[in-house]
Amino acid sequence: MKVTILDDWFDTLRTLPCFTALAGHDLTVWNDHATGDDVLADRLADTQALVLIRERTAIGASLLDRLPALRLISQFGAYPHIDVGACTRNGVVLSSNTTVRGPSYPTAELAWALMLAAARQLPAQMASLRAGTWQAGVGDTMRGKTLGVFGYGRLGQVVAGYGGAFGMRVLVWGSERGRAAAAGDGLDTATSQREFFGTADVVSLHLRLVPATRGIVSAADLALMAPSAILVNTSRSGLIEPGALLAALRAGRPGRAAVDVFDTEPMVDPDDDLLRLPNVVATPHIGFVTREEFQTQFADVFEQVNAFATGAPIHVVNPQVLPGSS
Repeated sequence: MKVTILDDWFDTLRTLPCFTALAGHDLTVWNDHATGDDVLADRLADTQALVLIRERTAIGASLLDRLPALRLISQFGAYPHIDVGACTRNGVVLSSNTTVRGPSYPTAELAWALMLAAARQLPAQMASLRAGTWQAGVGDTMRGKTLGVFGYGRLGQVVAGYGGAFGMRVLVWGSERGRAAAAGDGLDTATSQREFFGTADVVSLHLRLVPATRGIVSAADLALMAPSAILVNTSRSGLIEPGALLAALRAGRPGRAAVDVFDTEPMVDPDDDLLRLPNVVATPHIGFVTREEFQTQFADVFEQVNAFATGAPIHVVNPQVLPGSS
């Protein structure tokens, strides 16, 4: 089949062991990020199987309507960036393995790295050292502080474990089910969202972005955080009320933020208001971007491509598009 891979920015996939699974296909790999239906329709004009790297490119109805050769979209995980109805209408199979395999340890590790970078002022300290001015200020110790984990699912549980290893008190907020699980694990749970934000020295968000959680962190929540507190977000920017984080940081509550996610991605504007704040540590959505995680995810993605090629597609999101379905 004619297979196209989009957004492999560092040409990483061909270096992975699982890449050999695509041998025999007519393969095109794009190492940049293209936007706009015209550009994408031209690139994908002859593509039969499209491989996506998570949510880096949105695939909407207007694009799908212009891709008559396309028969398969193969990716991993959730698919809010894909118009599933338009896939079905155009006879395109969407394959995506959403099976729970355990937490994304790379994302949990990045959340902790961001937390420490903010607490110890690592970007400012590095810049000061390179400028020949030695130390830039005084950081904070994590031990003895309260780590607030908002969302006690697979990721939240791992981050809570890191907090315990660093000698922090862990305080959990989230769904009733999550709070019950945390209590069962011997952790403290907040009695309200207000208490949670008003108590934690560090708040780390670990929620899926769904309609019920969009904007779940309000400006009022952030205003309860101490001037010394840190807000960490490696999940989705949409969890926070639009504009609330920028305004809160300017007001000094919380005093710092460490984020890996943005309202607009890729974030390529160096003059973005959030990035220009000195009390923000930011990374370009790299929570899942490790070689080990790519190998895990794309072993599945490439298996999906080959299964479709043999006429036995797997992990099909829209089975009604398959021959013989009612």
